[in-house]
Amino acid sequence: MNLVYTVRFAEAAIRLPKEARAKLPKALKLLAEDHRHTSLQTKKIQGLGDREIFEARLDQKIRFTFQVHGDALILRNIGEHDACIENP
Repeated sequence: MNLVYTVRFAEAAIRLPKEARAKLPKALKLLAEDHRHTSLQTKKIQGLGDREIFEARLDQKIRFTFQVHGDALILRNIGEHDACIENP
């Protein structure tokens, strides 16, 4: 699948701690190959009505959100778990 980066995602990714930024390329590669890869622990975010937004795990503290749109995955947000999920 093709990855599409929103401005918000790109800006948030730059602000990640160095250790998290180092893990991001591997996670995005897995996401592009199979957005339901077990390492990502992907799940649908509940309580958003009809909007199908998913969260995936970068590490214990950091999550990122995305939407599936045709053959593209739109990367929406990334950051610490609670803050990222509150504003997917």
